[in-house]
Amino acid sequence: MKLGKLKEWIARSSPTLMARLTGVLYLINGVVYSKADSLLHGRILVKDDAAATAHNILTNGSALQLSYAYLLIATVAYIAVTFMLYELLKPVNRRISLLAAFFSMAGCIVGTFGSVFTIAPLTILGGTPYLSVFKVEQLQAMALLSLNLSTIVADISMVFFGCYCILIGSLILRSKFMPRIVGAFLIIAGLTYQLFLSPQFAAGHFSHVVMPAGMLGEGSLILWLLIFGVNSQRWKQQAGIALEAGR
Repeated sequence: MKLGKLKEWIARSSPTLMARLTGVLYLINGVVYSKADSLLHGRILVKDDAAATAHNILTNGSALQLSYAYLLIATVAYIAVTFMLYELLKPVNRRISLLAAFFSMAGCIVGTFGSVFTIAPLTILGGTPYLSVFKVEQLQAMALLSLNLSTIVADISMVFFGCYCILIGSLILRSKFMPRIVGAFLIIAGLTYQLFLSPQFAAGHFSHVVMPAGMLGEGSLILWLLIFGVNSQRWKQQAGIALEAGR
């Protein structure tokens, strides 16, 4: 489906249908990204052990390739979510919705760049002739460095996604077609994502601060979109008011 036809289809679709489709894509993003992360950190990456990590890469190369593929699928799904949430929330404030989409796209771009570091170790350890000038230990160290860089870049992308959550949360708070509590939860999640400005601090508080807040914020949004969608009548009323006001 071409982009123009996609926009036309979205314009004709009911807000509730679009909201539920957004929830489906949001859920796909979360599940697929979790699979990519579990493959990378569960089967490949061994912290501070280049030799063990290299061994896992060479014996589980398909897992690394699958992790990379999952990351790309998750990114595509999130780009679609970004576009559709922009359409759903622009009746509240088009400029803020557009700004939110900008932060989300920035996060997706940064994350896509970081995913290259995920797949690079296969080339580093793949016996490429021009890399034969390096010793085995050096190649192993470079492979581990590449995976660590992918994690660092992913942390940077979370800061952008945090800004995105704060902005769409503020839009939901001001909307008349979604519950304010979901917006409040999203703002809390977005604020905790800012902890990734200090990756070590975020890692130390991930399991008991960042992850619970993220599940509460983004999880509540996904569930609401899947189960209830939006109040179509109120959405159309607010969209009409926004159109008259020129927002």
